[in-house]
This record gives sequence, C-alpha cells and structure tokens, in this order.
Amino acid sequence: MNNIQWYPGHMAKAVRMMEENFKLCDAAVCVLDARAPASSYNPRLVSLAAGKPVLYVFNKGDLADGGADLLLARVRQSGKRALKICAVSSGAARQLQAAMEELTAEIAARRSARGSSKPIRFLVAGVPNTGKSAVINALAGEKKAATGDKAGVTRGKQWVKCGAFELLDTPGVMPPAFEDQARARRLAYLGSINDDVLALDELALALLSEMEEKYPAALAARYGIEGGSPLGMLESVCARRGFLLRGGEFDYERGERALLDDLRKGKLGKICLDGVQDLREAGLI
Repeated sequence: MNNIQWYPGHMAKAVRMMEENFKLCDAAVCVLDARAPASSYNPRLVSLAAGKPVLYVFNKGDLADGGADLLLARVRQSGKRALKICAVSSGAARQLQAAMEELTAEIAARRSARGSSKPIRFLVAGVPNTGKSAVINALAGEKKAATGDKAGVTRGKQWVKCGAFELLDTPGVMPPAFEDQARARRLAYLGSINDDVLALDELALALLSEMEEKYPAALAARYGIEGGSPLGMLESVCARRGFLLRGGEFDYERGERALLDDLRKGKLGKICLDGVQDLREAGLI
C-alpha cells in the first residue's frame, strides 16, 4: 500500500508549543496505546523532556491482551517507569497518582525541605487518540479535558489542577515522518490518523492480512473467515454484515469501515499488534 505520511501544520505548531512550555514542567506522562505501544511512541516527545523523569502509560489496557503485558515488562526491565491502565476504569486514578508520586518523590522532597508548596507540573503527551485527555480526566475526577474516539480532538494547550499536580494537556503529535510503515499502519488501524487522509481500501486489506497472521481466531469468530486472500476476507466481512449493493455486489467501503470500527471498539477481541522488536526499533527499550 502507499506510504502513510501525515504531519499537518498544527502538529508542527504543537511541538513548538511543547518545547516552549516544557521548561515550566517537572516531569512528563507519555501516553501510549497498549494495543500498539511501540507504534504509538513518538521519540520526539520524550526528547523534549531533556532528562526530566517520564512515566510511560500503556492506556486502553482493557482492549489489549497478554502481549501488552510482555511489552510492559520489557519496558520496565530497560529501566523506564511504566504502567498499564484503562483510563476510564474506576481504579485508574489511584494507579496513576501512585506512579506519578513515586516518579517525582525526590522533587517533592526537595521542595518540602525548602518549605515550597509549588505543585509538581507534568506535561501529558502522546500521539493522537491514545487517551491523553482521558488520563487527565481520571486524575481530575471529572471531565476537564475534551475526549473523543478520533484523532485531533485536543488542539490547544490547557493546564488542569489535579490535587498536588498540575497537568499540561497537549495536542496529539505524530512523528514528522514514519520510518517504519508497519507501525504507521497500526496507528492508522487504531484511529490515530484521520481516516479522511487514508486509503481505507488498502488499509483494511493490510489489517485483514495482519490479523490473519496474528489473530486468525478473532476473524473466524467475528466474520466466519477461514483464511484466504485479503480481498476474499473483506468479502466475507461484507457477506457476514449484509453489506451488499444492488445486483448483489459487495459494498466494500462499508465493509472496510465496519472492520476498522470493530477493531477500534474491541469487537475483534483483545489484541497487541506490536512485538519486542518493535519496541527495540522504536527506541523504547
């Protein structure tokens, strides 16, 4: 399929904004999608931290299988602070707060020794649609940041007070170029790239091929697919869902969108599309 490249002007502006504001922050929370943590990692965001402590949050953990736990363990073994959560679950705020307190314990101790009550500030960053705003809302205990199930919901910065912390919510930012197209496709599958700029026919066929390789049982359970070519599998999706045009021809476009929607909403079961090698190539380990 054609190479995926997507770096609109507002993202370049967002990076410049983060560069300007990170000096106001003490630490960072890097939000990743647990279903593809390496693919949803933008090393540029972490490079902005310039040596400040970073917490890696594998969000949407309720949609990920044991593969995500394996990758989480490898990230921790590399010396990074990381945890897996579902930001919209009841226990997420407690897990996040504990991890953030541990991450910045030395900073808090130094401030306490000086008699300072200045709150610890975190920059919350990630590629689009990983759930940055949901993480902030979990910590705040209420809806402070706009959320959505598509890329580009957050467009400007906003400070949110969350107990002893102040959080800077930032727009989702992609890498300027995708060096690994397999990881770029996974971001597109999961909705981190606006569907309007993608060739959904090519994307759906690539997804079916990858799912047949990694999760054939999921395709069989949802669509009755038992192998075959990517186009044949797409036709099975259309047949199972009743997506037919006049004359009995398959409505491929509806099938493509339904397939992607099923994946994003967890209707194909729990998954993790990345592997350890992806972590290594992305620079997470």
